[in-house]
Amino acid sequence: MDGGGVRANGERWRAPYATDPAATRGRLIAEPASPTRSDFQRDRDRVVHSTAFRRLKHKTQVFVHHEGDHYRTRLTHTLEVSQVARALARALGLDEDLAEALALSHDLGHTCFGHTGEDALDACMAEHGGFDHNAQTLRIVTRLERRYAGFDGLNLAWETLEGLVKHNGPLLTEAGRPTAAYAPRGIPAAILEYDARHPLELSRHAGPEAQAAALADDIAYDSHDLDDGLRAGLFDLADLVEVPFLAALLNEIEALHPGLEASRKIHELARRVITRFVEDVIAEGTRRLARLGPRSVADIRAADAPVIAFSPAIARADADIKRFLYARMYRNPGVMAVRAKANSIVADLFAAFRADPSRMPAEWSAGLEGAPGSRIARRIADYIAGMTDTYAVLAHRKLHALTPDLHWSPPSRGLPLTEP
Repeated sequence: MDGGGVRANGERWRAPYATDPAATRGRLIAEPASPTRSDFQRDRDRVVHSTAFRRLKHKTQVFVHHEGDHYRTRLTHTLEVSQVARALARALGLDEDLAEALALSHDLGHTCFGHTGEDALDACMAEHGGFDHNAQTLRIVTRLERRYAGFDGLNLAWETLEGLVKHNGPLLTEAGRPTAAYAPRGIPAAILEYDARHPLELSRHAGPEAQAAALADDIAYDSHDLDDGLRAGLFDLADLVEVPFLAALLNEIEALHPGLEASRKIHELARRVITRFVEDVIAEGTRRLARLGPRSVADIRAADAPVIAFSPAIARADADIKRFLYARMYRNPGVMAVRAKANSIVADLFAAFRADPSRMPAEWSAGLEGAPGSRIARRIADYIAGMTDTYAVLAHRKLHALTPDLHWSPPSRGLPLTEP
């Protein structure tokens, strides 16, 4: 075998600890095998052809989507995560198709207006179990997509569902209690309900492909949010010296390319962030795998800690970048002003539909007459969560005389986005 997870004859290499599609635990509803595709390839294809995936094109990442054609949306973010996840999987001998399926589907449950929409829906649903985008992803792929004659949802393989649910790690301790992330509010009902029908081993780690996809999400966030924030003028290259890891990269770029124009320097920085992080995960993952010596994917699920991970040094760099972005980008006054307006749109929509569910389209309001309040609220949350930014604004205009203007002009120091 040569490097990059490919044998000398070009055949893809799969390590003994990778998730083997031939040994899948199957689907909730049994289906005949495909003569040309593995189960994980079929899962990837079902995600790409889903309605929820297409809607990601018009769902906000950080900025509202119409403020610049070159800023990331949920779709462009998802594609970047997929590319990184495949690179990690190939280098570590994992199943690339499963890693890609998980990367492509990990954000299906996000609402319109990014995390603002999720926070707003969570507040609206406070008395009805709250709203969690990972749980919403599970609802989408197990019941809300209605495309197939034989089942609701996408009927994905067990390994894909496990990876989606455990995107942030195990949900339960070995004692059966919620882990720290879920301790304050408990496990979302949608996950518990599905787990009761099709157990997902919530106290164990996910397989290595899911761990790779989760890290790919962090890598993509760090690199492209820096890129978007710089191009929008929310902060300058000079501000990045606050983060030692980024300062070192900028010094490297300056040494190699003295006086490089800002737009090229930004790109050189973003690509170096991705490269260093990816190379670190490969090196750290190789070390942890050698130390654990797993003979199968079951050994990875039973391990005490993730085996695909950042080294301590890059974990610190990741935390430093996130702290910088939180202060300079996510809490920027201009961004926060738009978030407040988007929050009011979601809250207004929920209140209007809660007062009169028949204001929703017939396929969403059908069967709610006399239904319990929690069931009605969850149906409304499902409807709003599926909206794109544009659809949510249009829906608000139909119901209210005044709709907040979400247009926002970045600071004048932002770079013109004139690439072809």
